[in-house]
Amino acid sequence: MTTKYIGILEWVKQQIQDEKLKTGDKLPSIRLLAEQFQCSKNTVTKALLELEKQHIIYAKPKSGYYVVDNHKTSVQQDIAIDFLSAGPDQRSMPYEDFQHCINQAIDHYKEQLFTYSDQQGLFSLRKELAKYLQHLQVFAKPDRLVITSGSQQALHILAAMPFPNGKKNVLIEQPTYFGMIDALQVNGITTFGIEVTMEGMDFKKLEKLFRTDDIKFFYIIPRCHNPLGHHYTNEEKKKIVALAEKYDVYIVEDDYLAELDTDLKADPLFAYEPNERVIYVKSFSKVFLPGLRIATVVLPEKMISSFVHSKFSADFYTSPLSQGALEIYLKNGMFQYHLEKVKKLYSNKMNLLLEACSLHLPTYVQFTKPKTGFYLTIFLPSGIDVDKLIYMLHKNHIYVDNASRMFLSEYSQKAIRLSISQVNENKIHLGLQQLAAHIIDLYEKRNYNVLSFKSYL
Repeated sequence: MTTKYIGILEWVKQQIQDEKLKTGDKLPSIRLLAEQFQCSKNTVTKALLELEKQHIIYAKPKSGYYVVDNHKTSVQQDIAIDFLSAGPDQRSMPYEDFQHCINQAIDHYKEQLFTYSDQQGLFSLRKELAKYLQHLQVFAKPDRLVITSGSQQALHILAAMPFPNGKKNVLIEQPTYFGMIDALQVNGITTFGIEVTMEGMDFKKLEKLFRTDDIKFFYIIPRCHNPLGHHYTNEEKKKIVALAEKYDVYIVEDDYLAELDTDLKADPLFAYEPNERVIYVKSFSKVFLPGLRIATVVLPEKMISSFVHSKFSADFYTSPLSQGALEIYLKNGMFQYHLEKVKKLYSNKMNLLLEACSLHLPTYVQFTKPKTGFYLTIFLPSGIDVDKLIYMLHKNHIYVDNASRMFLSEYSQKAIRLSISQVNENKIHLGLQQLAAHIIDLYEKRNYNVLSFKSYL
């Protein structure tokens, strides 16, 4: 690369950074840039093509080059401490690698892109996914896999569709993923809860619910629990599957962050399933690319036709381009390489968050202690207004999630969920310091007001 070529690249990026060139603005012509940098038009053209490849500018035929986006990080973004966002760390997303796979998929799947695809998903992708799932101790033939447009679609279909056991109600952990709660409420499904803590659940209560409450399926997040971060032991998983078999209850296992589990001996519930009792749901949104909208469901053979019919009624087929690109990405080994990097990244972040919570939170504030994953939950003392706390944090550019939407109303608790997925490692301790300061301030004011009121009486 010549000095002038690099100079053009840096000049354009700096103009955009300084907002001298804004979204939609036209760049100087190739001739003017060649004169400005005293180089050939060919050098300018190569630099502009590189900027176009980086999606910073785009070309209009017979018109010139224009800015795609100003790419300037806002002051607010720069100072924000984001414990709210739940997608992958943007620095970890393999944009360029996956772009190559998309280009290959376009060449490889030309016919499928412009026709209706297999409703169950590209068979070639299902074969590749079946191989990949074996690393997670999920052994199933490709014929049992169905590709969905994200795991949320799979959960919505499972919530609404009839099951072979003929039962109607659903049991969920408390708390749990709010998307599952929404799917059940939208479909008007009678829903029961069972409390889960970092110590696990009450198995006597679980057995009673299975025995008496007409449970169609039990929705469970066995590791990297959302929002607690809890992990079940293999023995606990075996018990759950055995009880489900005894009382003819299906299990919907949402193993969305299986790749981040640091326990190499940990198995999914699916590994213990007799008689195809466990339905396994695996998303690629959290550890890969959220916009890909690809998940897979491993179903009992007798449920595949009904599931595919329900999916087809709302969504003819999942994007064959995304499917083809993911197949190539899995096949060429890029995904495994990507996982090695993100596991280290998220493990480091979680360790920093646990350290910060232990160091900065007051003793009267309880928090979960995940060994890995994205999420940690902080339970607040009585008397603290969660919405007020979140508002105060927001004003200081600290963003957290109100965990109340992750509880059924009868199990509601005052809690906030922290996600480590997109927060900058260097800001974790600062964020917890400020979070703790706000909690202490609200708690002490509340106690002062109570004491003042009692004195007045």
